[in-house]
Amino acid sequence: MLAEFDLPKNIVDREVKKMTMISPTNKEVQIGQTLKDHEYIGMVRREVLDDFLRNRAAENGAQLINGLFLGMQLPQKTGESYVLTYNDYNSAEGASRTGEKKTLEVDVVIGADGANSRVAKDIGAGDYEYAIAFQERMRIPDDKMEYYKDRAEMYVGEDVSPDFYAWVFPKCDHVAVGTGTVIDKKGIQRYQQGIRDRAAPRIAGGEVLRVEAHPIPEHPRPRRVNNRAALIGDAAGYVTKCSGEGIYFAAKSGRMCAERILINSEYGTRMIDEHDLKQHIREWDAKYGATYLVLDLLQKVFYTTDAQRESFVELCEEEYVQRVTFDSYLYKTVQGNNPIGDLKLGWQTLASLWKNENKVPDEMRTLV
Repeated sequence: MLAEFDLPKNIVDREVKKMTMISPTNKEVQIGQTLKDHEYIGMVRREVLDDFLRNRAAENGAQLINGLFLGMQLPQKTGESYVLTYNDYNSAEGASRTGEKKTLEVDVVIGADGANSRVAKDIGAGDYEYAIAFQERMRIPDDKMEYYKDRAEMYVGEDVSPDFYAWVFPKCDHVAVGTGTVIDKKGIQRYQQGIRDRAAPRIAGGEVLRVEAHPIPEHPRPRRVNNRAALIGDAAGYVTKCSGEGIYFAAKSGRMCAERILINSEYGTRMIDEHDLKQHIREWDAKYGATYLVLDLLQKVFYTTDAQRESFVELCEEEYVQRVTFDSYLYKTVQGNNPIGDLKLGWQTLASLWKNENKVPDEMRTLV
């Protein structure tokens, strides 16, 4: 994303080159040995990234409005405008809290307003299943922060999530400790306590700076285009299974949609229609559809029982798995791999699943 979207490295808090996978019994597997010297996973704070992107957009001619989108009136005839209603917080006449209600007429609407998208509701895009992600930003003692300076941790186990993973990710001067779940949203506080307990030897003495919770879409919405309105990013449901990552796909879908509008409108000289926006959807699905399907399958295979999660962590010891995992994560596609390696991995997966499903679980290990 840094290279493709020409982002400066100074917005990156941490360059993660090591990742520790931790099983339900606290078996630790260190992955990252296949990374090249220039490769890393960038850790950023959304408030920093978003501010940079917003300011750059303004420098390039975008009109920024500090406001709250309330809803829109759909066109009733061909060629009619959309009429957006919003509270403008920059208005001199409006109160600082409520703003001034205003309207705006536009030809095309791109709903980039997140998982709880109001644009999606207005265009009848339909609902989708979602996960709830919860995390605490925590400042930990310097000696413990040193351990996380270029390392991220992923924990799996029924105690931290019944269908996802928990994490400790490094930020600028603190760590983000969190978890997520689809099937037991009401239990999110219990799972958050679970990751606090599991990671306790490494985050003890931490001070909670900020608590965050967000919905994470589990699959694309039933309808992503209606007339001259389209959805992108979380509003469309573009989040990958297994990793739960969505920021790259939000940026990429926004760019692809904008480029298609520019081309098909002949750079603003003709009005586009639903066919033009559906062309973007077809291009998106062709490029990333397989990636979403494969990661969905992997989540169902490895995130259901603790025995399966033990197998998942075991397999991460394999160099081939590490290479495929990091390549897919860094470059956002299911990488083409050699058939012999794939066959070997398939056999190892079946053997590991059978072994862990049919043996007495190992005793819980203590994290150092």
